[in-house]
Amino acid sequence: MDSIGPRLLEIDVPPGKSAFLWGPRRVGKTWWLRHRFRAEDVRYIDLLETDTFAELASRPALLRERHDGRLTIIDEVQKLPALLDEVHGLIEHRGASFVLTGSSARKLRRGHANLLGGRAWRYEMGPLSSREIPRFDLDRALRAGLLPSHYLSEAPERDLRAYVADYLKEEIAAEAIVRNIPAFADFLRAAALTNAELLNYTNIAGECGVSAKVVRGYFEILEDTLLGARLPAWRRVQKRRLLLADKFYFFDVGVAGHLARRHPVPGSSDYGKAFEHYLLTEILNYRRYRSPDLDVAYWRTAGGLEVDFVLGDLEVAVECKSGARVHDGDLRGLRALGEEHAVRHRLLVSGEKEPRRTSDGIEILPWGDFLDRLWGGVLGV
Repeated sequence: MDSIGPRLLEIDVPPGKSAFLWGPRRVGKTWWLRHRFRAEDVRYIDLLETDTFAELASRPALLRERHDGRLTIIDEVQKLPALLDEVHGLIEHRGASFVLTGSSARKLRRGHANLLGGRAWRYEMGPLSSREIPRFDLDRALRAGLLPSHYLSEAPERDLRAYVADYLKEEIAAEAIVRNIPAFADFLRAAALTNAELLNYTNIAGECGVSAKVVRGYFEILEDTLLGARLPAWRRVQKRRLLLADKFYFFDVGVAGHLARRHPVPGSSDYGKAFEHYLLTEILNYRRYRSPDLDVAYWRTAGGLEVDFVLGDLEVAVECKSGARVHDGDLRGLRALGEEHAVRHRLLVSGEKEPRRTSDGIEILPWGDFLDRLWGGVLGV
């Protein structure tokens, strides 16, 4: 990971405090923790090590008996929910501090595991941001995605294929989350093909040969295992009738592109879809690391007028166009939203090289300028 700069995540665990760190597989949680905390200051327990897992699974009390007062990091804690009772006891009775990492809270919630009742702060790590990559290459990011090992890989397509296979084998099959693995694999591709579109369980069910109810459950699995998230519709009474269905985005642009078998060549429709997805990834990372209460939604009328992202209480409206030239028709959604509501910043983020402003106040920004303003706090969200 020599070509990756410092990560944006910040975790401060004072004495007597604890934290959960959630994030999808391979976003870099383990690497970050091993570099954030000095080895002599922490006790590190990796439940991916089979001997460590077997020992603690047979006798969870060993965690308590071996506690030496140092900060304890337990990696992949969802693999052994029984440990959380021991963690709880150590926090309550000894003022112990923990950092507990995992790629899925599903097993913990479904098994009614002890989630420490608010005694642990919650953090999330997402895919890489452009702020974490020196000499960031947008085209490479759209092809390979933003998992650290994939972005740096000489063969990202092979790595993406292995990633999906490992997810099916280790997250889905090993935990017996679903019985019909082939149907779930078909669902993954169908869901990727509708990435960033309105959720329609019936249509996807037809592609997979299962019921709409099953598809709804499959989407819940993707959310629980942090492989994707819903983008809600922005809701407020107004003149135009709005569509209120959620959209769904996979957590990483490379994973979504691989599953959908898309090839984001500049100028293609696949490139435009990947560009929009990437910008949402940056916005969600900004929320994770800088503004955890930020609302992110999309706006769309029944007549088809749309704005890709609405941030906060209409502080910022963002439309994404990857092309090197923005046309007047590309501004229709932002104009329609501005006719009905006061929007502080109406932005069209694009592949144009220089920023400009239309006569009615819409700013057309190169994508790099938008990211500078977002991460620099200039947008006020």
